[in-house]
Amino acid sequence: MNAADEARPVLGEEPAVGRRAWASLWVLAAALGTIVLDGTIVSVVLPSIIADLGLDLTDAQWVNGLYSVVFAALLLAAGRLGDRWGRRRLLLVGVTVFVLGSVVAALAGGVTALLLGRAVQGVGGAMVLPSTLSTVNATFRGRDRAAAFGVWGAVMSGAAALGPLLGGFLTHVASWQLIFWVNVPIGITVTIAAARLVPDTRGTSDEGQVDVPGTLLSAAGLGLIVFGLIESSSLGWWTPQEPLTVFGLAWPVDAPVSAVPVALAAGTLLLTLFVTVESRRQRSGRATVLDLRLFRLLTFRLGNTTAGLVAVGEFALLFVLPLFLVTSLAMNTLTTGLVLAGMAAGAFASGAAARHLAAHFGPTRVVILGLVLEVVGASATALVAAANGPGWAVAVTLIPYGLGLGLASAQLTSTTLRDVPTDQSGSGSATQSTVRQLGAALGTAVGGAALNAGVTNSTSFSGPLQFAGASASAIWVAVAVLLTATLTSIALDRASRRQPASNPQGKPCSLQPS
Repeated sequence: MNAADEARPVLGEEPAVGRRAWASLWVLAAALGTIVLDGTIVSVVLPSIIADLGLDLTDAQWVNGLYSVVFAALLLAAGRLGDRWGRRRLLLVGVTVFVLGSVVAALAGGVTALLLGRAVQGVGGAMVLPSTLSTVNATFRGRDRAAAFGVWGAVMSGAAALGPLLGGFLTHVASWQLIFWVNVPIGITVTIAAARLVPDTRGTSDEGQVDVPGTLLSAAGLGLIVFGLIESSSLGWWTPQEPLTVFGLAWPVDAPVSAVPVALAAGTLLLTLFVTVESRRQRSGRATVLDLRLFRLLTFRLGNTTAGLVAVGEFALLFVLPLFLVTSLAMNTLTTGLVLAGMAAGAFASGAAARHLAAHFGPTRVVILGLVLEVVGASATALVAAANGPGWAVAVTLIPYGLGLGLASAQLTSTTLRDVPTDQSGSGSATQSTVRQLGAALGTAVGGAALNAGVTNSTSFSGPLQFAGASASAIWVAVAVLLTATLTSIALDRASRRQPASNPQGKPCSLQPS
């Protein structure tokens, strides 16, 4: 029996998990940690990149957000590809592409090359993330599965929180390019270990079929919406403020309306068309990138809504805070990273303890507790930012936020996927990951738009005091999003308690409407 057979569940049984499975979990965690880290590590070094390459605030948003945009746009297709092609194979290709993108970004001498590198990294990350989560979902059962998801969630939240600290350190000892070069040896090590230890699990998808219309529609729709949000500060929400030229086509400044609302409307229309196309393809038995049947599961719907809102709040905060600490409090990158370390410490500590709390109170109650802590910590951070510091006070307020982030992330993943059949775990995990990455891109865009609304010059970032006030306003926007996430988590808790888990051991099952 090969590794793929061992990982494939057997109806009515709960197979024992051996040492190799646990070893593979740590390899998957290392791969996951690398791509999640890269989503946040850039935040703290943005001031250095801005100074070195001469960027404005809109450019900075793209450097931070393009990775998440490409990531989100390709995750759905990547999840389906992993189900058919083999998740280990997808993981190996994804890590290789991610490393190549890191090299391009490290060698960049201008904004265009840097954005190209970030886009290629996003392609690789879109392959890595669903392959790790769906492999965990298909390999582990029962108590082992809960422990595995606890590790996965702790790495997910901890790596995101650790990114700014590591970025500040690497930039301080060398340069911002080192945050990309460090991915090369890590990627090589992960590739070798994954080839030896990770089981090659598969799902039961339509072999040989590729949903080209669904992939193109989802990518274009998501891209246009994020484009509209990020470019709103420079192009104008309604009245054109600057001309726009794309592929030789010009949108003049004297146009009756800005390109922003047009992009947002077109993106919404394409996503609506995407859902329609996916529904028709599914009814006719053809392959789809999004399995709409999964949304019949109430826990899946509410869990994804909560996860998306958490990501918006988290990445809005991560975009604004480093710029505030450097611009208003005149900190260097190392000190900025140390201030943000409070978030990482809290996330790692609570992520490890979340499983024990979940066993006593229930996973959804732990999610609620985590989000309440996030709201408290982010609110305190906004108050400190409004008073323009000091830096140590920011670090203190980030500790409860990090604790909440670890608690919520560790249990939200398993709760969202608890009723998803194993043979559709690739699609389920890719959908959840897409929601999170879309939330990350939207968070950067929303945080940047709120920040830009409070400053007068997107190149000089205005004066320290004015920037502090603008930062506080942007953080309050993040607080409002997190409050909404708390409400949806309460609905998720009620739904989970009304209906017992239909797939507690990750076994194949049919999807019935809720």
